[in-house]
Amino acid sequence: MKRIPSLDGLRAISITLVVLCHLVKWNHIDLPFPRVYGTLGVRIFFLLSGFLITKLLLREYERTETISLREFYIRRAYRILPAALVYLLVVAVIFWHEMRWYDIAAAALYVANMQASLPWMLGHLWSLSIEEQFYLLWPFALKTWFRRRTAMLIGVFAFTPVFMTALYVFHARGGVVSSLPVYADGLAIGCLLAIFAPRIPRVPGYIAVFMTAAIFLVPLFPANNPPKTLFQLFVLQPLLQISIAGVVLHVIQVPYRFLNWGPVSWLGKISYSLYLWQEVFCSNPSLKLGYSLALLAVGAACLSYYFVEQPMLRLREKRAQQDRPMVPALEETSSAA
Repeated sequence: MKRIPSLDGLRAISITLVVLCHLVKWNHIDLPFPRVYGTLGVRIFFLLSGFLITKLLLREYERTETISLREFYIRRAYRILPAALVYLLVVAVIFWHEMRWYDIAAAALYVANMQASLPWMLGHLWSLSIEEQFYLLWPFALKTWFRRRTAMLIGVFAFTPVFMTALYVFHARGGVVSSLPVYADGLAIGCLLAIFAPRIPRVPGYIAVFMTAAIFLVPLFPANNPPKTLFQLFVLQPLLQISIAGVVLHVIQVPYRFLNWGPVSWLGKISYSLYLWQEVFCSNPSLKLGYSLALLAVGAACLSYYFVEQPMLRLREKRAQQDRPMVPALEETSSAA
């Protein structure tokens, strides 16, 4: 199974942004770290999800001239569900007195992003819900309207700022403000990157530097009035998504040693489990242990990765070998965050 260069390194950076955001927010750590970078980390995960899933689906279509939705959903279930269900079970037992039955149901059914208020230990599952909703809809749409795939994705990318403008105008509240259309542009640009990457020439280093600067500067823009909000939605946000896509393509084309360095790559590999478990430690209002919380989160993530994720992936590969001869493919490493 091949791994695409640098992507694990990008996951490592993304999960680090999320963890630092939660540490600063909930532990009052004196660190000049903007909280908006936590959302930036999630956006990078979304784009990587769109890119990887579409690349896998396109490869299958090129090989078989169709897409097996059943096989796709089974592969995703092996990859995503076990670690998430273990997390849900543990927190339901430990924090049962802080939960309601429908909070657990929303998380288990991957509609947590539509829940207006969730207990703190489930709050981060909104992003996993968006990922699962994307996994449910996109393969079906791609299979059904394969020849219109580019037009669909461009339409989704263009619709996102319009949808968010409507939310802003009508002062929307509740679950709709974290619904799939709000973050669909990042997923769509990732899908478009998978489609066009083979035809895009090497991204020059100076352009990659400009895009990297945009990635870290755009989230700091103060959209505190209607004109600035519209500028952010229709100019800066598309620039941010395109910049993330450009940097992803650049580091794939020109793998940087740091992004592929063993410890950094390892952190990216455990990023899904780390995203699940960091909430219990880094966002726990009753714990005030500073940076040591990150180490506890990494320890819990290791247990999840080596004793839940990896065994289930081995079962998936065993099943695949029994059903049909092994075909070289990209490893379906989750980008969930």
